[in-house]
Amino acid sequence: MTIFAGRVRTSGPVLHPRICAALTAISCAVHLWLAASGHHEAWVGVLMIALAAVCVPCTIHIWRHSRVGALHQVTGSALAMVALHAVLLLGAGGAGHAHGGRPSSGAIDTNGAAQLLLVIGLEITTALLAATLVARLRRRAAVRY
Repeated sequence: MTIFAGRVRTSGPVLHPRICAALTAISCAVHLWLAASGHHEAWVGVLMIALAAVCVPCTIHIWRHSRVGALHQVTGSALAMVALHAVLLLGAGGAGHAHGGRPSSGAIDTNGAAQLLLVIGLEITTALLAATLVARLRRRAAVRY
């Protein structure tokens, strides 16, 4: 039994859920920052705010209780974001995607491609952390019974 932030946690991993929740929170903050920055069209900004709003409760559930349902939702959302950003990356011919409604030029925008690759890496890491935490929690539950 461990005590963390005034709450008693009977058993289970502590650092793994904290890292997973923190990475999910960072992803939410990045979505909100990008929506507020105005680099995308208005409908994309609204979509990013909605995505962040969906992920915040899961972040709290993972931080406090390591709930498997929240971990499944984070894993699914992260993998969906990987697929979406991969389509954006490949759909623009490796040149990234256009910002601010400007058409993409024929020149390769390595900055846009690098940003998309960073997002893909962040989301793959988030999905991996959430999936491995689910596996740890299931293994711990199987050993207990």
